[in-house]
Formats: sequence, structure tokens, C-alpha cells
Amino acid sequence: MAIVYEKSKMLTDAPLHYCPGCTHGIIHKLVAESLQELDVGGKAVGVAPVGCAVMAYNYFACDMVEAPHGRAPAIATGLKRALPDGVIFTYQGDGDLAAIGTAETVHAATRGENITVIFVNNAIYGMTGGQMAPTTLPGQVTQTTPYGRDVTVSGFPVRVCEMLSTLSGVAYAERVSVDTVPNIRKAKAAIKKAFETQMAKKGFSIVEVLSTCPTNWGLTPLEALEWLRQNMMPYYPLGVYQDRTGNEKGVF
Repeated sequence: MAIVYEKSKMLTDAPLHYCPGCTHGIIHKLVAESLQELDVGGKAVGVAPVGCAVMAYNYFACDMVEAPHGRAPAIATGLKRALPDGVIFTYQGDGDLAAIGTAETVHAATRGENITVIFVNNAIYGMTGGQMAPTTLPGQVTQTTPYGRDVTVSGFPVRVCEMLSTLSGVAYAERVSVDTVPNIRKAKAAIKKAFETQMAKKGFSIVEVLSTCPTNWGLTPLEALEWLRQNMMPYYPLGVYQDRTGNEKGVF
């Protein structure tokens, strides 16, 4: 019998620990498939965050490093400079990247570090119980904003792709989603292109993935997907925010 589909060899057999309906598993799959299709598993090094994906080192079948909270881009910078031919990526959530790790992210991007960042945005702190995140939407209810996020008190959400796309060191920045099959296919193409951008030595690349958190949103998995479409996508529009991949690094 012909094999029509099989699990990527860049994923281990470890059972995922994520909550039912969480889309981290889909994103892991897309990253793993991209690494396998590009045949770079032997020289790939991933940097795991602190947060829901803290145990990503159990799931990817490549070398992995665990970073202190928010420091994944700094760790990735050191890895890339020590292993210039390596394919170095970080896998980070909105708390890890857009809160405690904002400085590391911005400065790695503005230096044009030749690394790839996979940024998972679910608009909430998942692992620690559902507190407000930098990406929490105005009016969104969380454990620390029981009446909804008040922008006069907490400020506005951080739009990461829009912010980073203004920096000259960013070669490629795209926001995608994994809520439907067509969008999952587009997300896969974006992640693969981000790795190709790094392999071509173009500079910093980031793919922001809109994701769900049914547990902390208090919704069923299907309701969470619809909530993402109705609320997150209007505030965080999908699309390419920067693409300098047609230019030589540093010539913009």
C-alpha cells in the first residue's frame, strides 16, 4: 500500500503536552516539515522558550537549547555566530517574545541577525493561568483584566510584525494563522520561506502565527477558532509585512 502521509521525521514520538484544541501542535508540525523538506535537520538548532512551548526540546528531532525567559533571540544570536552554517530558529510565545523578551527581539532584528523566529501569538499568557499579555486585545477578559483590557490603564496591544518591519535588519516578516486548512498551507509556506531567507543569508526573519488558547479563553476548540477569526484577525491582519529577500543582505 502506498504511503500518502506520514509524520515528519523532524518530530520525535514524544506525546505532546498541550491542551485539547491548542494549535501549538499544528505549528510544530509545520516547522518540522519545513526543516525536513529543506534537508537541514542535521544542522538545525532550535531554541525553546519559557511558556507553553517550554518543552519543545522534547518534540523536535534536532539539537535544541532551552533559553531563560525572553532570551531566545540572544541565545540564537550566539548559536548562529558560533555555527554560521547552522539553521538556527527560536520558537516563542507572546509573553516570552513580546514582554520580557522585547529588547532581545528588537535588537536581534535591528542587527539583522541571520536567524529565524517562530512567534506564536494567542493573545494571553497560557502556561501561567491566563493573565493579560502584551498582545491581549482591547476589552479582552483575562485573569488580570476581569473587566476587559482597559487601554487607558494597560496601553494598547503590541503589533510585533508591524513594529519589526520598520527595522532595516529584518529581511522577512509575515503574519499567518492556522485556523483553516488553506491558512495552514499558507503558514507552512511562510515558515519554509523564513528558513530559506536565513539559508540565503538575507538577515532576520520572523513568522507570527495567530493561535488559539481554548483553555484560558474559556471556549471549546471550535469556538476558539471562530473567536480568533472574529476578534484577532481584524486587529492582527494576516499578510507579508516585510520582504527584502530579493536583495542582498544590507542592501535595501
